[in-house]
Amino acid sequence: MPRNRRLTAAATAVAALSVLATACTGQSGNAASDDPGKEVTLNFWHGWSAPSEAKAIEENIARFEKAHPNIKVKVTGNMTDDKINQALRAGGGKAPDVVSSFTTDSVGKFCNSGAFADLNPFLQKSGVDKAKVFPKTLLEYTQFNGNQCTLPLLNDAYGLVYNKDAFKAAGITEPPKTWSQFTEVAQKLTKPNGDSYDQLGVMPTYHGYETTPMRLAAQWSPKYFGSDGKSNLAKDPAFASMLTAQKDLVAKLGGYAKLEKFRSTFGDEWSAEHPFHKGQVAMQIDGEWRAAMAKEAGVAFEIGTAPMPVPDDQIADYGKGYLSGTIMGIASGSKKQNAAWELVKYMTTDTEAVVSFANAIHNVPSTLAALESPDLQVTPEFKTFLDIARHPKSNTTPAQADGGTYQLTFQDLAYAVEKGDVADIPAGLAKTDQQIDTDIAKAK
Repeated sequence: MPRNRRLTAAATAVAALSVLATACTGQSGNAASDDPGKEVTLNFWHGWSAPSEAKAIEENIARFEKAHPNIKVKVTGNMTDDKINQALRAGGGKAPDVVSSFTTDSVGKFCNSGAFADLNPFLQKSGVDKAKVFPKTLLEYTQFNGNQCTLPLLNDAYGLVYNKDAFKAAGITEPPKTWSQFTEVAQKLTKPNGDSYDQLGVMPTYHGYETTPMRLAAQWSPKYFGSDGKSNLAKDPAFASMLTAQKDLVAKLGGYAKLEKFRSTFGDEWSAEHPFHKGQVAMQIDGEWRAAMAKEAGVAFEIGTAPMPVPDDQIADYGKGYLSGTIMGIASGSKKQNAAWELVKYMTTDTEAVVSFANAIHNVPSTLAALESPDLQVTPEFKTFLDIARHPKSNTTPAQADGGTYQLTFQDLAYAVEKGDVADIPAGLAKTDQQIDTDIAKAK
């Protein structure tokens, strides 16, 4: 199960990786010389921490070790990017050989710094055609400038999770498809109570868990960078349109101050106290795991799922959404890269391994074969997110040399806009472009 800590983790990772860049050079052309057929122990570090997640990892590792009896895998879980980067800088026998990270936003840094080995030579040597194995968008967020330094390990798709009982009570017969419909439905579902709410249609502010500027912007199919590599926020009308639409929704649902006061009453995103579980909000922008978590929390209402609405002039593209996921790579400083590749190849390309892991932690599979596997456990709620993952217009935030810093810069602008601190959105976007270009130039 993913954690909504990717951007904060990215900020930490960027700082750590800037130091790491001076310590790692990477091995180009697969210079690894170890014999993967010999007895070896690999150190595998990952970020999952919940018992069910750790169990799913251990089960996959057990299957791998059975198929590769000469390779033993020492697993260390609940590792942050900061801890991983410290260990990679230190090197030595205790450093990880294989790493899994939630921070797709830092792929550009991982590749650019040489922290992770380029997997293209390994893929070619193994006869794995990555374009035929992985969906196109997933390949885009796991490489940078042709360096495939990571591969996808499960996938997250973002859509709309909603309370069917609340919809029925409000006379709403189907989920909204366009932004104007979404705004209307959110208002119908909202029940104000003085300076608070008995029920809120949706929490539209950017601090509302998964309701980040990047998730919303995806529905406008934005282009973050131009063909010249420069930040494109001011030139692409998608960004101003999204920021304006979100700010309008905030105003119509009671205003920023009132909404943020109500948000302060919300429970933890990963507990039974989540506001959607408790009926505080009728719609939730979230990932594929939310419906299953709500059922496990014992909610009394029927749950529905749908793609996020699109701008009114893009109704033909309804069904798309924001995609992200977990990544997996090989430490460039590892002396066991060929053996490490066997583990990475198994975890990321073996259909049984991918499907069993996806079933265990309620994530979308990350290979084309796994998406179509009859062994994949598909509920009606989950199918929505599989369809989003397959949609040709679904998109993600592109990798950059500064990792996720450019997203944090855009996010800061979005925070200021929704609060009313930035009234001139075009001017704000132009200033943000300048900052993003400066940061990326420094990172190269």
